[in-house]
Amino acid sequence: MDTKTTTEKTDEGTDASGTAEETAAVALDKKDTEPATAPIEADANADGDAAGDADRDDEDEEPAGEAAPAPAGIGGAAAAVVSAALGAVALTGTWTGKVVSERETLLGQIKTSGTGTPAQQISEIYGDAWHSTALVNGVFALIALLVAVLVLVLPGRPAWVRAVAVAGAVLGGLGLLLSVGTYFDLFLSLPTAGS
Repeated sequence: MDTKTTTEKTDEGTDASGTAEETAAVALDKKDTEPATAPIEADANADGDAAGDADRDDEDEEPAGEAAPAPAGIGGAAAAVVSAALGAVALTGTWTGKVVSERETLLGQIKTSGTGTPAQQISEIYGDAWHSTALVNGVFALIALLVAVLVLVLPGRPAWVRAVAVAGAVLGGLGLLLSVGTYFDLFLSLPTAGS
């Protein structure tokens, strides 16, 4: 009963702008009337709230962890790896380049069979095959370079993706340089008929 009275007094005191002494007296009366188990319940509630907060934090972290590998991130990583692979293929040669080279060799043999001069045979049989291989490898190198630059230009890529893309760009650039040099006979020229 005292609790009701003090509560009513407290409500009236706060509504009618009561003094600090009345508020302190009500607080002391409340402390005396509460059972001894109240602090234990408060501690249990605090522990329960802390556990609940930890559970909520874990729930909040899980969606953030799942949202991190977005499709754009996977695509960028795959593109970086593809650019590095294409750059390496451009330097070592491709099956497509070999097929095109053999085709050019066969066409050269057909064109010059029995009637071609030695210079014409060298050009048709070996030169065209050499240039077609350089052209195919150059196309692969250019694709590698373009894909790598695209990955590097797009923002928000992890460091390892950017590193692989840089490797793809370097390999593609080297492959393109070698292909252009081979196609225009800058590094080695075709042998002449007199030598």
